[in-house]
Amino acid sequence: MNFTAITKILTVGAVSALMSTAAFAQDKTLRFAGVFPIDHQGTKMMNQVAADVAAADVGLTIEVFPANQLGSGEALFEDVARGNIDLAGAFIYADTDPRLEFLSMPFLVGGWDDMNNIMRNMESEYNKILQELTDEYGVKVLAQNPEGFVGIVATKEPTNWNNFDDKGMNIRVWSSNIVKSMVEDFGFQATTMAWGDIFPAIQSGIVDGAICCTKTATYSIFAKSDVGTHFVQYNAISELTTFYASQRTLDKLNDEQREALQAAMTKASDDFFAYNRESDAEFEAKLVESGYTILALSDEEQEKFAARAREKIWPMMADSVGDEIINRLMSASD
Repeated sequence: MNFTAITKILTVGAVSALMSTAAFAQDKTLRFAGVFPIDHQGTKMMNQVAADVAAADVGLTIEVFPANQLGSGEALFEDVARGNIDLAGAFIYADTDPRLEFLSMPFLVGGWDDMNNIMRNMESEYNKILQELTDEYGVKVLAQNPEGFVGIVATKEPTNWNNFDDKGMNIRVWSSNIVKSMVEDFGFQATTMAWGDIFPAIQSGIVDGAICCTKTATYSIFAKSDVGTHFVQYNAISELTTFYASQRTLDKLNDEQREALQAAMTKASDDFFAYNRESDAEFEAKLVESGYTILALSDEEQEKFAARAREKIWPMMADSVGDEIINRLMSASD
């Protein structure tokens, strides 16, 4: 065999090896962790993301792990920051950084249009602040999913539920000093508890209820399991699931893969918001049919609760969140 033939063989082999290596580098599998039950609409949206990314045919596979399989919402943020988990669909708690308490700011939004314009708009001041904070931890926010207002799931009717007197009830709150202060100001006793502990705590009577869930989630998680009897609707805080990613993971993807992932997340966010907005009244009816009682404030009572929170709770937020963030949020809402 002459020198020219040997050179051609070596060249072809080298090119083939490079092509094989490139293809191997582009084929990636990402772990997508969530907190919703397997049959919840939020989990369906995660599966939709996986399907849409697969359909894009960019060498990217998404494996979905719902129902706290990879950890509770409180733990997911740090695991994603470290790159242990690639993607998450969960609320971002303030355990890691007290400034993230602004995500639990009561009465920041007044309805579905506000949720869309403030919480879902990735160019809003709200999301600019969030991305600035999560950038410090190597976490990229891909989409926001406000699901409606959370209420209080209760095993009995709270005493004085529509005023600020003692409610005679101990309820679970998530790891937010702001939310804890708010419900205590409303007249409840409050116990901080992780999401995964709520269900058994209510069943066993450790707490009498929890501020945690939209009507949709209350029906799907509690009513269908015959847990709870009342849903107290204060409309103070919107339930928010965030789709977020490890920046370490994103840096390993090529442009096509990142674009396909972002497109799938945005579409799922659009679809999830439309579903929740359209389904709110439907699931209220389902709650009533299941035996739940809905306790809703009048417009006048609602404004009293909102004014009380703005007067007493908002100033408290400056200690954890900082004046700058509060001022930016207030300026954006003017």
